[in-house]
Amino acid sequence: MNTPKSSRQTGTEVKALKWLVRHPGATAGPGAVLWAGLELGWTATGGITGGTAGALLCWYRAHPDTFDHYAAPRLRAWRRRWSAYFGPRFTRALRACDMYVTDRKTGEDLFPRITRLRSYSPSVDVVTLALARGQARRSIEENLERLADTLRVQRIAFEHPKPGYVALIIERSEPFTETIPAPEMPETSDAVDLDDIYVGDTEYGTDWRLKIRDHLFVAGATGAGKNSIVLSELRGLAPLIRDGLVRLWICDPKQLEFRKFGDAHVAYRYADTEETCAALVDEYIADLRSVQQSFAATGRRKIEVSAETPLNLLIIDEIGALLAYGDGTIARTLRKQLAIAGSQGRATGHFMTALVQEPTKDTVPVRELFPTRVCLRVTAQSHVDMVLGDGARLRGALADEIPNVPDTAGIGYVIRQRTRVPQRVRAAYVDDREIDELITFIRSGRPAPGLSVVA
Repeated sequence: MNTPKSSRQTGTEVKALKWLVRHPGATAGPGAVLWAGLELGWTATGGITGGTAGALLCWYRAHPDTFDHYAAPRLRAWRRRWSAYFGPRFTRALRACDMYVTDRKTGEDLFPRITRLRSYSPSVDVVTLALARGQARRSIEENLERLADTLRVQRIAFEHPKPGYVALIIERSEPFTETIPAPEMPETSDAVDLDDIYVGDTEYGTDWRLKIRDHLFVAGATGAGKNSIVLSELRGLAPLIRDGLVRLWICDPKQLEFRKFGDAHVAYRYADTEETCAALVDEYIADLRSVQQSFAATGRRKIEVSAETPLNLLIIDEIGALLAYGDGTIARTLRKQLAIAGSQGRATGHFMTALVQEPTKDTVPVRELFPTRVCLRVTAQSHVDMVLGDGARLRGALADEIPNVPDTAGIGYVIRQRTRVPQRVRAAYVDDREIDELITFIRSGRPAPGLSVVA
């Protein structure tokens, strides 16, 4: 039997007691200092406190890597919990943004309660909130932009970790203020993990890594830095390309950065016109069919990357030029062939990477066949959801608000597969000298080119 709800509110002293129980450090810390002062003397207590502070300072100066990984996030989270998210300021922000509910019987305003705070980097906090009784997470999700402006922060993304809780990823300042240097190239093929290629950094200060054995779709306006992602991948794959374990098939209507791979005969196949690109894709699909037939004859179900059965990577720089802006007959044939590659290529080791400026369905009708997607700076709000999925912008992927300046090249958003929350990332920058270095590295281990350009 449910107890009838009273019209009286819970007493203030009981609320205070509940708060102290939920925050034992608020009493344990001062209590420990008081006990030490009374038992050990205030001089000894001051010495212990000063020694602890000195040890932290020495750690901070002597070994930045371990301090920033272990100590800094905890100290930063403790400071921000009490300076930014505790007290009336945060509550007033929630009230101003309608992120609370009112008990109809008592008239009491119920606010979501902070249960956890993590500060993984100086620019990003993750605040976990327990929703108030009767509060829907939609009331939080729909008001993220209002809350970001109220708190004077860059952006807020939304995550739903479990029923009754939401997590706010609060970007307090721009996490990417410096260009990320090009990835180092491994010396041997054994050092490369095809499912863990470093291409840049995340907003949490961790490595941004991609799987090569997946179809990749990258959207971004002119100058957004799309090629940086692909070139970073190729630097990570350099020894595999050199040893013939990965073959590059490049369609390059723009004839810019990837032209060097064709001229140097580093690409297994290279094409730069509509007609030659169509012929290249036809040959690519024929190779896929050949592997399928081999599997059928031998009963194999999974490809093992080797010199006899290499991984084939099709790179299409500006896929819109082939599927939407050119000859209609060629475009229809390409759409059919790329749909085959997208739906059947995973099992045979045939993967695609496509770059595009305008990610609409009319421009790229096969975009749903790309499981991994990256949205760099775009020119319209609708493009964000087209690339990352419905509701991505509402949850914090503000790719259309990235400034159109050279300093933001390579900055964009991806969707974390486990939580579906947008994550801000930045690709490493690979300049012309480092492209030449990559080509020289690949050519250094090849006895003969044995490659061709599709004519």
